[in-house]
Amino acid sequence: MILRLIPGILLSLYVASTQSAQPSAPEPVSAPLRELPWGQLNFLHTTDTHGWHAGHLQEPSYTGDWGDYISFAERLREKAGSEGTDLLVIDTGDRIEGNGLYDASDPKGKYTRDIFPEQNIDVICIGNHELYKKASSENEYLTTVPDFHGNYLASNLDILDPKSGERVPLGPRFRKFTTKNQGIRILAFGFLFDFTGNANNSFVEAVEKTVQQKWFLEAIHDRDVDLFLIAGHIPLNSPEFNAIFRAIRQVQWDTPIQFFGGHTHIRDYFKYDSKAYGLESGRYMETIGFMSITGLSTGGKANPRSTSLAAPAFARRYIDNNLYSFHQHTSLNSSTFPTPHGRNVSAMITSARKSLKLDHRFGCAPTDLWTNRAPFPSENSIFSWLQDQVFPATISDPARKDVPRLLIVNTGGIRFDIFQGPFTIDTTYSVSPFTSEFRYIKDVPYPTAKKLLAILNQEVPQIFGLPHDLAARIPVSPKSSESATSSNTHDAFHQGTNQIPLASPSSPDNEKQPLTPGYTTHDFLGSDGDDTIHTPIKFYRVPNVFESRIGFPNTAPPANLAAGSTEGEDPETVDLVYVDFIQRYVLLALKFLGTDYNEGDTEAYMEGRTMTEVISGWVERNWKGEC
Repeated sequence: MILRLIPGILLSLYVASTQSAQPSAPEPVSAPLRELPWGQLNFLHTTDTHGWHAGHLQEPSYTGDWGDYISFAERLREKAGSEGTDLLVIDTGDRIEGNGLYDASDPKGKYTRDIFPEQNIDVICIGNHELYKKASSENEYLTTVPDFHGNYLASNLDILDPKSGERVPLGPRFRKFTTKNQGIRILAFGFLFDFTGNANNSFVEAVEKTVQQKWFLEAIHDRDVDLFLIAGHIPLNSPEFNAIFRAIRQVQWDTPIQFFGGHTHIRDYFKYDSKAYGLESGRYMETIGFMSITGLSTGGKANPRSTSLAAPAFARRYIDNNLYSFHQHTSLNSSTFPTPHGRNVSAMITSARKSLKLDHRFGCAPTDLWTNRAPFPSENSIFSWLQDQVFPATISDPARKDVPRLLIVNTGGIRFDIFQGPFTIDTTYSVSPFTSEFRYIKDVPYPTAKKLLAILNQEVPQIFGLPHDLAARIPVSPKSSESATSSNTHDAFHQGTNQIPLASPSSPDNEKQPLTPGYTTHDFLGSDGDDTIHTPIKFYRVPNVFESRIGFPNTAPPANLAAGSTEGEDPETVDLVYVDFIQRYVLLALKFLGTDYNEGDTEAYMEGRTMTEVISGWVERNWKGEC
């Protein structure tokens, strides 16, 4: 039975078990929900899933797995078919690196490359994480692109064919198709932001250059189009999307445009003009984005309908990824909701997790440790824990163990929180999924080394001329600007070390009943985009990088020293140690300080050991006991 609280808000007397697909997942908690704004053309959108296709096994709000999402999409396609409307499924990249389901296998992605394509996706594009390594980009080209039969679009990306050595497009540049029920003619593209950190077997063309290419200009001059669909691993209010918007508007001034973005890990919505909007749908399988458009022309029908003089109605919703939300939005229950296909994919995930032993426990976390939900430094900050406890006990090269070392680590390399309770193999990869190792420069004068932290956190223009992935991202969106030409928001990058709490004020909706903490998104349209009504969570900005001083004579850890303190004796020189991902920034900062260090001065430190191994080893030695 469904009780209507206020217009657009649903609350179910939810008694039956939701039968969470993954055995160890907690039950989702019932909560008031806003309905989906169903329309003529509807979309489901995922982005930045980063291997979390088993869902979140310690967070009840996000326990839906990829099989549950498949069931959800199939049930909504049934609804669209019965009502004569349409549903399309979109994904905008960064499907890898970030969870044990992908990272723990050898080769990486051994299981997820079979699990992910089970979803019927209509338009899909690449993210930057698929391109960092040669192997992962080749997997996309040889496996994932063929799996989607022409739906995987690569408008500004080429790759070296591993068999012929020839430079070729990763996938089709664009796709034109007509929706099944409404006959809406759609011209779709798939873009990546102006990324420069890819392996040397791939080639990303700047979007501003791509939109000037002959093939693109010819494509957008097609007058038999009812909607332009731009899927991109790109922030919504960015130079790249704005360049695409302007290029289309120069030749098609009134054709509706729908953008789907990604990369910044936030829920966000943006207006380009009255007929062009964009949606970004969070991160890590926490969010299923929903978008609808009503009032589109239907030029693909035998008797087409034109609405070119009226502005279509666009609407959005950010769905918490759990079975409670899925059941309510489909008006089904634990018995009637799952499809056979969805159940089978959930079983595939369970089997893969068992094969990878992802529930194997290294130890038991005594408390929650947060990336952004605690200020840095503080006792509940994961960065303080690493700085003060983990690194001093683990970062030591046997050949240099007596030399003081200054370790610099980027906060963006620590991807997720630690929850009180079992710390498993899966936890390890969720916190630190990357294969980054440690490098160092020996005997750097300490007066020089100690200045690096401030320079790297102040983003000196000579060093940070390009977008980067150093900082941990806050998974909430600032309220969008009305201007489609405002400043670049790549990477949701935050300057300095100011702690800025981001929280939403209480609203009348939130006073109807006790609520659970969760997303309270404020986007371009306001604060009614989330499907689930939550109390706000406070988030704090963190610096780009942090340091740990190890083996210094008679000094306390830096977090315990007052600003400006000179307690203890400073060493004359230190081994400057850092994760290899930030080497180019470290070298640029050293050059800015007037030194002439270059890559030839760097060496491996603790050769072969990764951040992932450092963390799991410390946990195994120090967090023993039963949970």
